[in-house]
Amino acid sequence: MERWQGKHFSITDPKDVNTVIYQINKTEKEYLKDSPKYTVERLDYTEELRGENKKKTFFVDNPSIDGDQLVILSFGKEKVVVNMALLDQDKITISKKPVPLKFESLYSEEEVEYKDFIYTPNLKRPISIIDPETTEEVKPVVYFDEDTNEIKGKCKLKPYKSYFAFEIRDKKDD
Repeated sequence: MERWQGKHFSITDPKDVNTVIYQINKTEKEYLKDSPKYTVERLDYTEELRGENKKKTFFVDNPSIDGDQLVILSFGKEKVVVNMALLDQDKITISKKPVPLKFESLYSEEEVEYKDFIYTPNLKRPISIIDPETTEEVKPVVYFDEDTNEIKGKCKLKPYKSYFAFEIRDKKDD
């Protein structure tokens, strides 16, 4: 018999709000030389309608014994509310002192390619670019960089469209 491991929790989005949650992963010491210190991974969820509201159940597949840091992004009309949380044991605590989070709105009147990053097969990366209208991630285009002999990724952004981008950094990196 296969045993399922993981945790789940639910939130309710009011009308015209769409919440997505990312787990912050700290890279293990032995991989730090060739990888970013932190990567982000979007949590899968299920959704059910409750009147005009949406109940979302989020899943953390491999919870850490020490707890997992989460970035909660709630997209509404013309704004994004950013919260940090800690999933520890069987409870979620919203942080009063968040982890440093660098974010910006991206906009261009021409099609652009944004942010080179080293490709990992699980697509974990230090930066996430989100279309605020759909809250879908912009998926990277993967290519082989002959100069560095590495597989890399780059996100293509459409013209006349705003995007929300964020990455996790240490305070000293700001």
